[in-house]
Amino acid sequence: MSRTTSEFLADRARLMGPNVSTFYDEPIHFVKGEGVWLWDAEGRAYLDCYNNVPHVGHCNPRVVEAISHQAATLNTHTRYLHDTILDYIEKLTATMHASLNTAILTCTGSEANDIALRMAEAVTGKRGIISTDATYHGNSALVSQLSQSNNPASGFGLEQYVRFVQAPDSYRNPDPDGRAFAAQVAAQIDAHECAGIGFAALIVCPYFLNEGFPDHPDGWLKPAADLVRNAGGLIICDEVQSGFGRTGTHLWAYEKMGIVPDVVVLGKPMANGHPMGGVVASHDIVAEFRNGYRYFNTFGGNPVSCAAALAVLQELEDKDLVANALRVGLYARTRLKKLQAKYDVIGDVRGSGLIFGAELVTDRKTKQPASEYTDRVINAMRQRGIIHSKLGRYKNTLKIRPPMPFSMDNADLLFDTLDDVLSNTSLS
Repeated sequence: MSRTTSEFLADRARLMGPNVSTFYDEPIHFVKGEGVWLWDAEGRAYLDCYNNVPHVGHCNPRVVEAISHQAATLNTHTRYLHDTILDYIEKLTATMHASLNTAILTCTGSEANDIALRMAEAVTGKRGIISTDATYHGNSALVSQLSQSNNPASGFGLEQYVRFVQAPDSYRNPDPDGRAFAAQVAAQIDAHECAGIGFAALIVCPYFLNEGFPDHPDGWLKPAADLVRNAGGLIICDEVQSGFGRTGTHLWAYEKMGIVPDVVVLGKPMANGHPMGGVVASHDIVAEFRNGYRYFNTFGGNPVSCAAALAVLQELEDKDLVANALRVGLYARTRLKKLQAKYDVIGDVRGSGLIFGAELVTDRKTKQPASEYTDRVINAMRQRGIIHSKLGRYKNTLKIRPPMPFSMDNADLLFDTLDDVLSNTSLS
């Protein structure tokens, strides 16, 4: 017999330790997934408007078959030779700029970002990193220092190597050409050099998802990227959330932002939920890293994970899911704009492809964040069978990031429900 919610929470605290996070005031016990749908233990269906991990849909048949077939054939590590890792890297790098031609595969995005930072040190001989002040790049001892909200009181002395720039905010602090952001980067580059640490890399999500995916024109990152290159540093693009066609306009968000990074970091959606991450860079950068660190990961690049990842690329291509993201995303923002005209609490609407959302405010003139109200809306939507979340500096931006097969009919259900929830949820 299944545990009750209270029993689940008590057992989690007992067996997993305190403060293990859950979503929603009333956590959900999911038991099944298919496409863009999830089912709880009572058999209730929920429309998944949040999860980018099952990128091509929950329990995607092509991915399930690839995992099952490979698991029934062989699974080992990369100190033995196997074809699948080479086939995958070749297909993956063929989707990127020609300079991004070599990869290291890991199990998580945290591991991949950790490698990316060490690549920057290996190539530049310096350790100074620049990140935005409202982001998240993982939870290793090194990478956690990039996320101010998650930093422990002690950073093992690593915090001295990280400097922050203000996360872009197109709603409150417009920077239409990216030059103000670039000026902040320039100032922190100088600070690293003056401190004697030296500047190694700028790391960003090229679409700034955790920062609330500000509304920037294509090419916005180019001024900052030019500064980084001129200073001898590396540009690291964390595409864990923004990659694999999610923006609808490009397969990779770095293309949308008008730059070619030195290093691309991949994770969550890479193998549709099978634990996998990766780092893609030039052969020379990877060689510098490998000569300096002799890195090996027992499970990174195993045949089963690579088979799943290959299936994801094949599904994206065969089902034309990037075009679907563009088409449905445009429709979704049209629906959101109509809701904005109806409800003053919607201060701003933004997004690209299957990343879209609205920033909720108590007053459009002051742009005061409606953070507590946003929580209530998200929980009300959960009770109505729609799951999504929030993000941004003030945690008042609706985070809608569904699996790539999400349809216009799915969008209609989402926004019809949101319309009803907003009409029945008071600001006070």
